[in-house]
Amino acid sequence: MPPTPPAPGSVRPAAVVNEDIRALWSRADERGLRPADERRYQDLLIEWADAVRAELIKAA
Repeated sequence: MPPTPPAPGSVRPAAVVNEDIRALWSRADERGLRPADERRYQDLLIEWADAVRAELIKAA
């Protein structure tokens, strides 16, 4: 079961999202991600980009 997405306005750290992306790919077979996992992957990429952006803004 995928983890519960964070509440609107909160952002998980990029490293945590990256762990979820790696775990998803570790379940992939030689043909790649299953269609159900492909949507989750796209959502995680968006979340990761948001987390990186938030971390950069916080660091600035």
